[in-house]
Amino acid sequence: MLKVGLTGGIGAGKSEVSRLLVAHGAVLIDADRIAREVVAPGTPGLTAVTQAFGEDVLAPDGSLDRPRLGSVVFADPEKLALLNSIVHPLVGARSRELETAAPEDAVVVHDVPLLTENGLAPLYDLVIVVDVAPETQLDRLVRLRGMTEDDARARMAAQATRDDRRKIADIVIDNDVPLADLQRRVEDVWADLARRARASHRSAPE
Repeated sequence: MLKVGLTGGIGAGKSEVSRLLVAHGAVLIDADRIAREVVAPGTPGLTAVTQAFGEDVLAPDGSLDRPRLGSVVFADPEKLALLNSIVHPLVGARSRELETAAPEDAVVVHDVPLLTENGLAPLYDLVIVVDVAPETQLDRLVRLRGMTEDDARARMAAQATRDDRRKIADIVIDNDVPLADLQRRVEDVWADLARRARASHRSAPE
């Protein structure tokens, strides 16, 4: 098994890169999706979040109002740290379960937005960073996700810097390019990952 950490700043395009990797055969473990699962209605995670932040962060149907919670925590580092202390252990435990269930010769891609911030690079055989200019991030968040510019800048400021992400990268995928160029780059990266996975599987003890 080859364990790959995939990260990048908000709006960098990790989702598109992970989709392309899955199309080539990767097993994807998406930390964001798991983070939603562990705070679904009726879970201990949602109970803990509500106790920490109050029932104002709940939608009328009892689910977590993620935009409202985001507007609270991304403007306050202490509140963001509190939320992370609740959600991250739950996400980690579920991620390990999914990884254990993957085939022994798989390329397992962990899509982890806060990989850099939480010092998680040593957990993976290699780290891929999806990289774009901050101007591109801001444009995508405002134009495609409908955020205000202030909200977008606050989200970006709450994350690691571009330089910090690149420092931990074994592979950098530039996503300031047309889709066709991104697809070719991911294809090349996949060929490298598949080769590494085969080599790792062959060398593993019986």
